Amino acid sequence: MRIAQLAPLAESVPPKLYGGTERVIAWLVDELVGLGHDVTLFASGDSSTKAKLHAVWPRALRLGRRGVDPNAACALLIEAIGERAREFDVIHSHVDWLPLPVLSRTGVPFLTTMHGRLDLPGLPDVIGTFPKAPFVSISDNQRRPLPDANWIATIPHGLPKDLFGPSYEAGAYLAFLGRLTAEKGPEAAIRIARAAQIPLRIAAKIPRAETAYFKKKLEPEIDGQAIKLLGEVDDVRKQPFLAGAAALLFPIDWPEPFGLVMIEAMACGTPVIAYRSGSVPEVIEDGITGFIVDDEEQAIEAVEQARRLDRSTIRARFEERFVASRMARQYEESYRGLVARKAHHA
Repeated sequence: MRIAQLAPLAESVPPKLYGGTERVIAWLVDELVGLGHDVTLFASGDSSTKAKLHAVWPRALRLGRRGVDPNAACALLIEAIGERAREFDVIHSHVDWLPLPVLSRTGVPFLTTMHGRLDLPGLPDVIGTFPKAPFVSISDNQRRPLPDANWIATIPHGLPKDLFGPSYEAGAYLAFLGRLTAEKGPEAAIRIARAAQIPLRIAAKIPRAETAYFKKKLEPEIDGQAIKLLGEVDDVRKQPFLAGAAALLFPIDWPEPFGLVMIEAMACGTPVIAYRSGSVPEVIEDGITGFIVDDEEQAIEAVEQARRLDRSTIRARFEERFVASRMARQYEESYRGLVARKAHHA
């Protein structure tokens, strides 16, 4: 098939540092090319892909020149796919709702993968305006705020099988990986680590909008020894960071749509201790790949229990459930269904 992939422009594909959505898009695109499809990726010009790259904007917005209006870049993305839509058998959008007015008028089969939270004001109005637009969720829980959307599949994320090598040795510290925002639970992670008397290593970016939160709530707790901030890490540094941990702490306080870091930890053989929220019960198998807890007290107890989990089993469950090849085959099936449906109606 001739497949177009529309990526956000905030980060390159794959991202240089932080960026879960763009990382998943990179893995998906490369797998689809490996399956023999003719794929064109609409993304920033500093992206790297096995597909054909249509550079919509010279450089990813977050690491590019400051002051650029992101709406201008997005307008060029929508115009680009509008001009070239008829060249493709199917169009796969990862940029939320913005291209829907154009995509719904091209006559080309399309679908949108929703990567974020959906319990936001205004989204039901969009669903009502585009009731036939096909959507893919990344967890069943993600769908709950919008049950009337035209959901055609739930396709969990997957990462390349050989991207991260596992470690079967007991880790020496607890790990926290993600954005330093309150909803991700870094304050809880610090309290859990201190109570369990195990060092905490934090690999995370500080969003510009969260600088005041970091200065007030987190920085006073980071002593460089028991609690250490490593900054952002790329895939090369992420593997030893996760593989060397006794467990990954994931004490989220929001309806997490998926939580890529959980399967990254599993790929390294590292158990995950996560709060029962959003997609967590769909990703973590309690007592096998980690523990699902309801509060800090349970999380502290789980730290000791996590040491007794079989890290080789954690890695095996990752390979069975969350590899990129499985993700690509599921999307391929969805594409074929949309193309066949169009042919039937024609």
